[in-house]
Amino acid sequence: MASFRLKFEQGLRARNVDVTHDLSVKSDAVLVIAGTRNLLPLRKARQRGQRIVQRLDGINWVQRVRWTGPRYHIRAEYGNALLALIRARFADRVIYQSQFIRKWWEDWYGAAKVPASVIINGVDLQTYTPNGEHDRPTDRFRLLLLEGSLAGGLNSGLFHAVSLAKKLSAKFPMEVMVAGRVDEATQLKLQSKVSVKLLGTIPRDKIPHLIRSSHLMYSAEVNPPCPNSVIEALACGLPVIGFDSGSIKELVTGDAGRIVPYGGDPWKLGTPDISALAESAVDVLTKQDQFRAAARQRAESAFGLDQMVESYLKVLLED
Repeated sequence: MASFRLKFEQGLRARNVDVTHDLSVKSDAVLVIAGTRNLLPLRKARQRGQRIVQRLDGINWVQRVRWTGPRYHIRAEYGNALLALIRARFADRVIYQSQFIRKWWEDWYGAAKVPASVIINGVDLQTYTPNGEHDRPTDRFRLLLLEGSLAGGLNSGLFHAVSLAKKLSAKFPMEVMVAGRVDEATQLKLQSKVSVKLLGTIPRDKIPHLIRSSHLMYSAEVNPPCPNSVIEALACGLPVIGFDSGSIKELVTGDAGRIVPYGGDPWKLGTPDISALAESAVDVLTKQDQFRAAARQRAESAFGLDQMVESYLKVLLED
């Protein structure tokens, strides 16, 4: 959410659109990024005639299929209830970040009673670009994981990435680079003959360099709603591989990467088909120029920040 907010505000100010975070200020429209606990000020804004637009991400679900601890479970269920309440009682318009998210919300909570649309996330194509400094190794292939968190109940993708790298290491020298939060318990469970480097959470301004310094990204989240990391990778010319779950096929098309069938039920966090993913990764790694060019082309055609901002403004300000 923070990533989106910063990019969106940047795009608004470039168009001389004033931005405030104060709900008590009279404005033309209010954009609720997911949810807010400030329901009374939100209701007052609606009563003043301000349009309320809710931008929806996915629904918390992992806590329903595996033990994530009481704190995460309670927070996740509370978050779902708050998002659903705003969608049902406060929003005048709803924006979903992908077709997958729209279908998900409509399957679980029914169709919204207000106009709804899908707007895919965008990225600054001048900041996230293949052109720039990098430290991409020449003696090995680097597999990148770039996630907000791979901790606790969200760590399954990390173990799958290590299994993938192990299979690929039979053909190529491999290393796994992980950017994102990984808890100590998960770190202790990691066992691999392939080098795994845990970077933790890195500053946003370092991400383009990190992406350019890799050969391949693995989208580790299961049922990803609309991962910014994938869009940023494509913009930097980094091909993406992953399993067919969530919105990933809406983002990664053609030779921008390779998406393969999960091989099980992703909603039950079953073990995916690592062998199939490894086969597709070999194709990407041996045809780097082709896939890197296609990744950038995909970003330029669909994920420009200007395109996203204009689409949001139409929903926020136009009838």
